[in-house]
Amino acid sequence: MMSLFVLKGMPLMEGFKKISEISKEWGISERRINTLCLEGRIKGAEKFGNAWAIPEDAERPKDERIKSGKYIKEKGKT
Repeated sequence: MMSLFVLKGMPLMEGFKKISEISKEWGISERRINTLCLEGRIKGAEKFGNAWAIPEDAERPKDERIKSGKYIKEKGKT
């Protein structure tokens, strides 16, 4: 089923979801999804004014944050 939503003063957007809907689907915060959109890590996400439209078929990107608390050193450098 296609999802429809209206951004303030913008026409109906077919095939896209809001950050709040994706947040519930993927189980991560709206703030994190916003950051992923800003970094260009969600393919097909488009910004309209101050709101993001994310394609219904978008895949959750791999979490590439460093979780160990240690910095990764480049090979060959000391």
